[in-house]
Amino acid sequence: MTATKLSRTDVERVVRDVVLKRFSGMASQLKPAAPRNPLIVNISARHVHLNHEHVKILFGKDDLTPMKALYQDGFYAAEETVAVFGPRLRMIPNVRVLGPCRESQVELAFTDAISLGIDTPVRISGDHHDTPGCVLVGPKGVVELKKGVIRAMRHVHMGPADLEFYEVKNGDRMHLRIESEGCTTVLEDLAVRAGENIKLEVHLDTDEGNAINLEAATKVELIKPHVCACSSH
Repeated sequence: MTATKLSRTDVERVVRDVVLKRFSGMASQLKPAAPRNPLIVNISARHVHLNHEHVKILFGKDDLTPMKALYQDGFYAAEETVAVFGPRLRMIPNVRVLGPCRESQVELAFTDAISLGIDTPVRISGDHHDTPGCVLVGPKGVVELKKGVIRAMRHVHMGPADLEFYEVKNGDRMHLRIESEGCTTVLEDLAVRAGENIKLEVHLDTDEGNAINLEAATKVELIKPHVCACSSH
């Protein structure tokens, strides 16, 4: 038998064909990575959430009127505002209502709570255990909330692709590093709030935003805390 001498071009072609056949099946099974959203850090100013019953009492109608879309799809600032009264008739006027309707809740910054004279705990939105109430006054009526006044825990909204990228899950904690002129800071313990169709977004209150000079920030990044495996002796 006479051996056939292959040229370099023939060898490259054979190798290429083998590689393509070997990996073509695997490539067809791979799913493209889901696109990730850019990291956005927004200040969440004082605001109110209302259920439909309270909208009816305060404004005399069945639902809120959208005024401006928020960063997260489907959420908006409503045209409606209320006055929030604390103990001894201390009051903050024209507090914006956010929609759509959900369980009634008032979210304040620390200085807002001091102004109203309310001892307001830090909570994840919707966690109303052991929280104080307040009085809401609208153009058509008055609502007394027995609970639901909170300082919102700093948090980061994440969709599935973001959870995978940062290797975290709902309820985990992260740190936020902010670089701004003369005020580079790390805020610890941002709660991860996961959901479908959610954009990557950090929410801070006005006190936190002012303290870190967020408007002048040149760089922001999320950091996954290292778990210390140290043992005490």
